[in-house]
Amino acid sequence: MAEAVDFVSIGAGDHLEVLEADAAPASDETYQHRHRGFVRQALGLGRTRVGLFLVFVVVAVALVGPYVAPYDPTEFVGSPYSPPGGAARLGTDYLGRDVLSRFLSGGQTILVLGFLGTTLGVCAGTLLGLFAGYSMRMADEFIMRLVDLLLAFPSIVFSLLLITVIGPYDWVIVLVVGLSFMPYTARVVRASTIQVRESDFVKYVEATGTPTRKILVSEILPNISASLTVEFGLRLTQSVGLIAGLAYLGLGVSPPTPDWGLMIQENQIGLTSVPLAVLLPVTAIALITIGANLVTDGLGQAAAGADRSVADT
Repeated sequence: MAEAVDFVSIGAGDHLEVLEADAAPASDETYQHRHRGFVRQALGLGRTRVGLFLVFVVVAVALVGPYVAPYDPTEFVGSPYSPPGGAARLGTDYLGRDVLSRFLSGGQTILVLGFLGTTLGVCAGTLLGLFAGYSMRMADEFIMRLVDLLLAFPSIVFSLLLITVIGPYDWVIVLVVGLSFMPYTARVVRASTIQVRESDFVKYVEATGTPTRKILVSEILPNISASLTVEFGLRLTQSVGLIAGLAYLGLGVSPPTPDWGLMIQENQIGLTSVPLAVLLPVTAIALITIGANLVTDGLGQAAAGADRSVADT
């Protein structure tokens, strides 16, 4: 913190007022850039690296799998629930299709829909949270009551309602995921925005007559990026679980399209005969969930460390 001070005489009593002119800007600059490099700090944590490795493995299987699958995922290669060996290296499912080919081809849908739904929910929640947290007026009350209304419905119940009414289309699933998690993101962003808007650098920018939109984009949004990154990782994990659950209930992709959640539902009866038909998709969903949680935890720990360093400055 800067030590330079100006001494100004204010009257006959020779009282002196110390104007620490350089102190506030230094504090504001520290606050504005407190998250610079927090991702690099997170990467230095073992849990983050392990999480990234698990996520990378599952994503690689989902993206590359369809191109290396030995059979078409809808092709019949043997009798139902044939044990591993012969034409089907990991056995066949309840209709006689190759389990390995179904598994390698079934990850793209759940990951793509989960990513798109999470992006939609986080973006919408961020817009609502920024506007509500910065306005602090009637708009804030209206938005938060709308958020409370959406939070009153459990995610799975809300998803079942929309999918049953409209249909199990991909865009409906993305919309369902986005609307399910948007209220949570809105609350997190609103709380962070309220904290940042009271900072001196925001007050200074407001005094210069800068438009509200520019203040939100240039001053507030960069300073809540750490919380937003953690929020995205958390909601992505929940999105994968939600989409897999919907597929298990028969409200995801339609057969015979391969899907990890659908594989669990289709082959649960033959768990003792060909367990890999169920264990492979369960393991993949579990690994990406654990990996994303580890990465999110690492990012959160790094962001908390950045906040503590600012508090000590």
